[in-house]
Amino acid sequence: MTEARTHGEDLIQEECENEAVEEATGLSPRLIFETIRRNGEEELERPVRALWWSGIAAGLLISFSVLGKAVFKTHLPDASWSPLVENLGYSLGFLMVILGRMQLFTENTITTVVPVMLRWDKASFLRTARLWGVVLAANVVGAFLIASFFALTPVLDGDLRAAMVKISEHATGMPPLIGLISGIPSGILIAAIVWMLPSTQHSEIPLIIIFTWLIAAGDFTHIVAGSVEMAFLMVQGLLPLWQAIFGFFIPVLIGNVIGGTAVFTVLTYAQIKPEIPEK
Repeated sequence: MTEARTHGEDLIQEECENEAVEEATGLSPRLIFETIRRNGEEELERPVRALWWSGIAAGLLISFSVLGKAVFKTHLPDASWSPLVENLGYSLGFLMVILGRMQLFTENTITTVVPVMLRWDKASFLRTARLWGVVLAANVVGAFLIASFFALTPVLDGDLRAAMVKISEHATGMPPLIGLISGIPSGILIAAIVWMLPSTQHSEIPLIIIFTWLIAAGDFTHIVAGSVEMAFLMVQGLLPLWQAIFGFFIPVLIGNVIGGTAVFTVLTYAQIKPEIPEK
């Protein structure tokens, strides 16, 4: 009886030790890839209506990144360290969108591409293209709705409105090539957030804050947050349509896709491909 109890206690202790080791070592790259693949498959199966409204919500909420940055800018002194603190405000919208599980286009440059990496066929490409098109359009619609609210109502006081104009003019005023190149690190960083979230243990908030702060601090361009800035200027007649589309939107979109898909997703797939069993 004593020996049986001792053996049982040893098994329980061994099981506890194994769980502790697994928790300490975290998820392997292959398991992270599989987690993202399953999330991507779920997103690709969602109805268009659900994607559309989730995308509009993301476009609305990401505006708080621009607003948050403007609030910091309005109240901080004109000092050399001010931009580093000011850019913390940029994380607010991303926290709301990512933790709220809204459809953000730049997250889908990795999430919905992973299933395509495993099934390189026409059907997979079409499913991903459908989701990308719906989500991007919805994000832009949401961005225009909230930007119109900020620009055409008295919700912002004079100083805050001036700060948002200045931030928006800087974000959309880069030459097209610079906007494209600056969009690549931004795409990589958002994809890195998606990649790292499954292995974080109750550390999602610091992860999102650090990486999105770096996007703002590095002066990198982001297509959805940037669409709020673009729309904020356009509805006030401060940015011509042709310049908005060809000088900002298309170059930044290309840069984000290159960073999130062509760089990050392809490289992460390359590292785990030898571990995926042939089917």
